Amino acid sequence: MTYKNIIVRDKKLYEVLRINCKRCFGFCCVALYFSASEGFPTDKDAGIPCINLQEGFTCAIHKNLRENGLKGCIAYDCFGAGQKVAQVTYRGEHWLKKPELEKEMFQVFLIMRQLHEMLWYLTEALMLQGNSITKNTLSQLIKETEGLTNLDAGSLLEINLEAHRQKVNSLLQQTSEHIRFIVTSGQKNTLKSKKRIAGRLDLIGADLRRTNLRGADLRGALLIAANLSGNDLSGADLIGADLRDADIRDANLSDSLFITQSQINSARGNSNTRLPVSLTPPEYWDR
Repeated sequence: MTYKNIIVRDKKLYEVLRINCKRCFGFCCVALYFSASEGFPTDKDAGIPCINLQEGFTCAIHKNLRENGLKGCIAYDCFGAGQKVAQVTYRGEHWLKKPELEKEMFQVFLIMRQLHEMLWYLTEALMLQGNSITKNTLSQLIKETEGLTNLDAGSLLEINLEAHRQKVNSLLQQTSEHIRFIVTSGQKNTLKSKKRIAGRLDLIGADLRRTNLRGADLRGALLIAANLSGNDLSGADLIGADLRDADIRDANLSDSLFITQSQINSARGNSNTRLPVSLTPPEYWDR
């Protein structure tokens, strides 16, 4: 069996895990800490509304985020957690209407965001995994995770996220190894770098155009400003990889593993960059 017979994604399965700002209450614009070093013009403390947040929870410069130096906003993805907290957990009651619940709502949002991110990866793993036993375990874990997202606010705050994440990561790792072995047919890629920063593979600014990255383990890799143009990353595991300003023009990421919209939004691509069906090319990419 080849990887082409296995890597099949259904775009519809990701719909509830996509951002819908119109059904949210600006949680990411208030609850999060902004750092000037992470693509924002200035630092912003958690719990303080962004100066661009308007009445009705809209952004005053949403159409011009890039021009205003807000790359961090462009890259951010809540995986649909915002609307889930707004419309399900709090049933349409927002933090301005109930200021006594403001801190609780923000904490719940941060927890929900992590759960929804896990659901994104688990959904992909279920579609990729060929082992029937593992698929059954993945299905059960998806149901368990979905159940957690439907808990009331108090129960959400008591979840042991780290323990749950460990279960998720174990299955994601198994799936990654399964697919990468098939893609490479047991052969190693030509990635030679062993240098690491805080345990993460350091490929900052690296020229990887001629490096065979098919089936590469790039989990958490620092690919900031790396040149991946024209490369084939089929079966490469990119979970948690930092792709800020990475050049992925003309690159093939259509069968890359565990890549998200936020990673794509932070990279530099063009109309020839091939992406998984679950992701959308940013409007500001080269045409």
